[in-house]
Amino acid sequence: MQSFIWETCRAPLDTIAETAATDLEIEPMPAIEIPAPTNLILYGPPGTGKTYATAREAVRLCAENVPEDRDELMALYRRLQKENRIAFLTFHQSMAYEDFVEGLRPDTKSSDGEDASSSGGFQLVPAPGIFRKIARLAEEAAGLPDKASSASKPVRLDVGQRQVFKMSLGRAGIEDHIYEDALETGIISLGWGGGIDWTDHDTYEAIHARWNQDHPGTNGNDGNISQSYRFRVSMKVGDLVLISAGNTQIRAIAEVTGDYAFAPDAEYTNQRPVRWLKVFDDPIAVDTVYSRPFTQRSCYRLREEFLKRGALQTLLSNVSDPQEFDIGAAPESAQAAGPANIPQFVLVIDEINRANVSKVFGELITLLEPDKRLGMTNALTVTLPYSRREFGVPANLHIIGTMNTADRSIARLDTALRRRFTFRELAPDVHVAAFQEAVRKTGMALDKVLTGINERIEYLHDREHRIGHAFFIGCTTPEDVDRVMRQKIIPLLQEYFFEDWGMIAAVLGTGFVEGQPLGAPRGLEKLQTFAPSEAKIRWRVRDRFAADAYDTLLNGLVELPGDEPADQVAQEA
Repeated sequence: MQSFIWETCRAPLDTIAETAATDLEIEPMPAIEIPAPTNLILYGPPGTGKTYATAREAVRLCAENVPEDRDELMALYRRLQKENRIAFLTFHQSMAYEDFVEGLRPDTKSSDGEDASSSGGFQLVPAPGIFRKIARLAEEAAGLPDKASSASKPVRLDVGQRQVFKMSLGRAGIEDHIYEDALETGIISLGWGGGIDWTDHDTYEAIHARWNQDHPGTNGNDGNISQSYRFRVSMKVGDLVLISAGNTQIRAIAEVTGDYAFAPDAEYTNQRPVRWLKVFDDPIAVDTVYSRPFTQRSCYRLREEFLKRGALQTLLSNVSDPQEFDIGAAPESAQAAGPANIPQFVLVIDEINRANVSKVFGELITLLEPDKRLGMTNALTVTLPYSRREFGVPANLHIIGTMNTADRSIARLDTALRRRFTFRELAPDVHVAAFQEAVRKTGMALDKVLTGINERIEYLHDREHRIGHAFFIGCTTPEDVDRVMRQKIIPLLQEYFFEDWGMIAAVLGTGFVEGQPLGAPRGLEKLQTFAPSEAKIRWRVRDRFAADAYDTLLNGLVELPGDEPADQVAQEA
């Protein structure tokens, strides 16, 4: 029955005829083939290379050239992870919707932004899970229309080595008018500085001296000095500014387009013109682009060691055309963006069958279907239960799951998930180049050894519990093979056959394990109830495998306790 299910699920999903044109295209573009959304599950016995196959598939879906060299492939995979284009998680029995999509988390910040932990106060706030996070990134990177770019031709901004600043524009929820004015006017402003015009003060020393004229003895760490210096002197045209929403979220990203200006009649007198690259109605997490929470300082440069430039570059893949602004090097800093340049994202779910999939995905299971993705012909969205925000799965987000067929929980895989995923089996394969390299280096007939083991497992158990070729990859000596047999293969067989050592001996032969008849202990002789054919046997893994262990395995000469010894068989090359 289980094999029938696998064969049924292996059929591919219906091919999507064509993808919908993106709303960002202001000018007509030639038809470009865009990767259709992929929902794929790789399944197979342990050790069949699912991890490696997942990395290859994830890199391919990210529209990257897949290297043949394993080290190069994994280096590229890790780079894409740092750019937030590949996310990885493992399902487990305790995984829930609140972990995967969104849930409520305690927050010690009160509604006015002050720390309420000292009084024991907290509030529960919606927090996105890994699926919602990567879906938001994919949606933003695709350049769906927003306040900043809906009227502009989309381009890819080059982050390069620009300085990146964090800046607060009023307290979120308290001084939102400052932020909203900045969005409307394209001007960011700083409240520090005591109403002094800093135009003619272009060094730290000059700012420090000018402030001390009015406030003698002021330390240089005072915000009126340090903040004014960063905003007036450190910040340059072309730098990027992340506008915070508290210490853990970003609500907008801007590019500085002009020099410092003083506005004596404004509420905040220190100002700089910017163009808005991204404005997030639903703020994104700070750790998307920066591995530390923001501090309370109004304006400061982000530390390079914590800045995720690759992730920031991905986020700014589709923004408004910088040539609308006269900022000098704009043509070199951007290139036209379109369907071919839309970054692709991949979520890898290891052991996808170990969780209650219906519970984890919830109502989003319908949104996984390729034609119901954002940007596709039958796009659907839902209102999330905690944040009450509208949510859809973008078409440039692909999902890869892995399943271990030896896991006895595999039968619990949700039927709705089966219908929405393509299944691809990864079976043991002795022809893999890395496995053949192990055959060559060890001088052993490992291909015949593995084939013999799997034939017996399939006969005694089933095909889903075979042994994968990857266990032997990397072996260079016979001692390495012995180590794999002792530490990997035999423990796996113990699990497969529920400690039935007679079955293990039937698979491997008694060159790897040995059994001795177990007589009744002293005082229990009269309780002996076993017939001679049912005599108990004490089994153990040999301290040193027999010299002919692999010969016996290859030739199918299985010796059980009490049998006559098998003839010596010459070792096969």
